[in-house]
Amino acid sequence: MRFQHPDGSAVHLAYCTNVHPAETLDGVIAQFAAHCEPVRRRLGTERLGIGLWLARDAVRALNTDPAQPRRLRTELDRRGLEVVTLNGFPYQGFGAEVVKYRVYRPDWTDPERLEHTTDLARLLTQLLPPDVTEGTISTLPLAWRTGFDERAAQSAHTALSELARRLDELEDSSGRSIRLALEPEPGCAVETTADALAPLAALPARRIGLCLDTCHLATSFEEPAAALAALERAGITVPKVQLSAALHAQNPQDPAVRAALAAFDEPRFLHQTRARADGILYGTDDLGQALATNALPDTVPWRAHFHVPLHAPPAPPLTSTLDVLRETLAALVGGPVPRSHHFEVETYTWQALPAEARPATDARLADGIAAELSLARDLLTDLGLKEQQ
Repeated sequence: MRFQHPDGSAVHLAYCTNVHPAETLDGVIAQFAAHCEPVRRRLGTERLGIGLWLARDAVRALNTDPAQPRRLRTELDRRGLEVVTLNGFPYQGFGAEVVKYRVYRPDWTDPERLEHTTDLARLLTQLLPPDVTEGTISTLPLAWRTGFDERAAQSAHTALSELARRLDELEDSSGRSIRLALEPEPGCAVETTADALAPLAALPARRIGLCLDTCHLATSFEEPAAALAALERAGITVPKVQLSAALHAQNPQDPAVRAALAAFDEPRFLHQTRARADGILYGTDDLGQALATNALPDTVPWRAHFHVPLHAPPAPPLTSTLDVLRETLAALVGGPVPRSHHFEVETYTWQALPAEARPATDARLADGIAAELSLARDLLTDLGLKEQQ
């Protein structure tokens, strides 16, 4: 979906396909008919943006045979789909029964992360629509924090600097500009936008910026306006934004609240949980740890890294952080010029929701994704943007 900002520039809205588990090229193409096209039809739009997630095996198939990217592009066009952004964070196994810490491997100290991201960038130059000259790729925030020392930081910096050089060469040869966006996430070496300032300031801003995920921002209790102001002062751009909402528990002392939270403690993904008290951010790596220990103060609200559907907050006594998303979006596109042009709804946790909220069929999943995109569309048009067909 495309929108025109009042300044005349284009703003793209997509949904991320990492909610679908296929990891082979054939499986990815099958998703277009099974999931993406039904979402497009529900929205009544001729063109739907998808933030494409491609696992390692699919990327290798696409980069080994020159005919395969053409096949992928043909299928996108046939289904009324377009791609301006890739989700390069998960490498493989994102649909596995247990993902947890595995999603952070390989990290930016591992040469395979550089090679995989380079392959994604080459592919994206072939998938961009003819009238779009810039694509974006989101990636993990360097590494999981454990064991990430100065030597690891230098290794990651070297890899990212090399990627920036390769992206320059790629633009020279293809005429398409690809930008990388590091995505701060709780528990990682770069957890917050403040953590991103130093490593990103040391990298070429024309190539590498920040992917702002509004669930992660809220989970760490960051204030959107202050975070964006600090990034702007440091000269750090926001090439990509992921629109998502976290799980919020206002009164974790209440047994009913804790019981409601326990329903979201599931085995597939990490749900890093945070509380802020007296200016200090407390955290656990998973929601179950927060519930089972005294690691977090329970006299203040808790937030958990669980991407809840934008249009369907959890039942009371829990809520979501949709208000943080609204505030962030207003700060990004509500001014005279947009501060980001690529927006992606990223609720990958549909099948991890409590059983009563989980979609039982592909049709119900398409209903939910379309409802999320409809809400995001309304937020954008309320800010003065005009949808383009």
